[in-house]
Amino acid sequence: MSTIVQKFGGTSVATAERVKAAARRIAATKNAGHDVVAVVSARGNTTDELYELAYEISPCPSERELDVLLASGEQISIALMAMALHALGLPAISFTAAQVGIVTDTSHTKAKILRIDASRMKRELEQGNIVIVAGFQGVTEDMDITTLGRGASDTTALAIAAALGAEMCEINTDVRGVFTADPRIVANARLLDRISYDEMLELASLGAGVLHSRAVELAKKFNVPLRVRSSFEEAPGTLVCEEVEEMEHIVVRGAAMDTTEAKLTLRGVPDKPGVAAQILGTIARKNISVDMIVQNIGREGKTDLSFTVKKSDLDTALKELNRIKEEVGAEAAESDPRIAKISVVGVGMRSHAGVAEKMFAALARENINIQMISTSEIKISCVVGEENAPRALEALHETFELDKQESG
Repeated sequence: MSTIVQKFGGTSVATAERVKAAARRIAATKNAGHDVVAVVSARGNTTDELYELAYEISPCPSERELDVLLASGEQISIALMAMALHALGLPAISFTAAQVGIVTDTSHTKAKILRIDASRMKRELEQGNIVIVAGFQGVTEDMDITTLGRGASDTTALAIAAALGAEMCEINTDVRGVFTADPRIVANARLLDRISYDEMLELASLGAGVLHSRAVELAKKFNVPLRVRSSFEEAPGTLVCEEVEEMEHIVVRGAAMDTTEAKLTLRGVPDKPGVAAQILGTIARKNISVDMIVQNIGREGKTDLSFTVKKSDLDTALKELNRIKEEVGAEAAESDPRIAKISVVGVGMRSHAGVAEKMFAALARENINIQMISTSEIKISCVVGEENAPRALEALHETFELDKQESG
């Protein structure tokens, strides 16, 4: 019997009626002859409310205790989902991450999964039970509760699907699937029938909030087909799968906007080997991920080094820059939180030239200045002023005619 993993996000279980509707979808999958593992997020705005409660108590809560608090939201959801399935006459059992052996590292509030002991889930499935698992959480080797970061129930679902060798992982959410751009900003954004793992991974990491990037990494690594669909309609949504030859015929598959990053600049840095490594190493030791990096051409033995980090890490990163500037002999540390990253993505870029020129020309026509540029084999990203980001996204969507393309 094949196994299907179904994940339901916070909006999908926000009310009693939505919990019951999600339970009916799980029941339909079970009645179709599949074993089912359901991964469930905290209901509605529960996680936000728990964050607010923590900061009402303390302006700087312990990350360990914050994880203990935040993980409670999912525990409520899994119990309610099991009850809803029982009401439909189906056997179901709920588990926290600790109970099903989701072991993580010790990075509280943004832990990474190290391994999953799937034996208990397999036993319950063999006995005919529907297994309900709390998303977003794990435990360390010492059994301390951890959380995986906002939106990481997707990652829980994919990790479980990989551990069980599932036939499919289905992400049930509040959107219809993956679009060519954010439909809240670009009115004529088009729903994609399918997209490659690589394209989805780039879009997820570039601000397309429909999927957690670590979930897509796992899907690609273990070749788990991944379907993104709405919890509120029966449409198939978007299939995220292995790349096939015809996907290369479409040069740009989608465009994304990310307003969650900030730019840091260290000015007057000595232009000599090892300094950049020293600066960025200091940031890395604070468990802060750096995204785009630009170093200017040196003049008179000095240069400027700019890079981007998540806005949530800005205060810590700026503090470290102000400290290390004395060590390396830099002149000043600056920050700019009012930036946005605009990107275009497509596996067809590998075999088609001129995408960058077309992108830069579109931004120039809108009189939008480019502050930083980053490229990979299948994406081009530009940092622009945050106030220009929606206009830039619409311009790129129109320039590459993303509303008119047929899926590859």
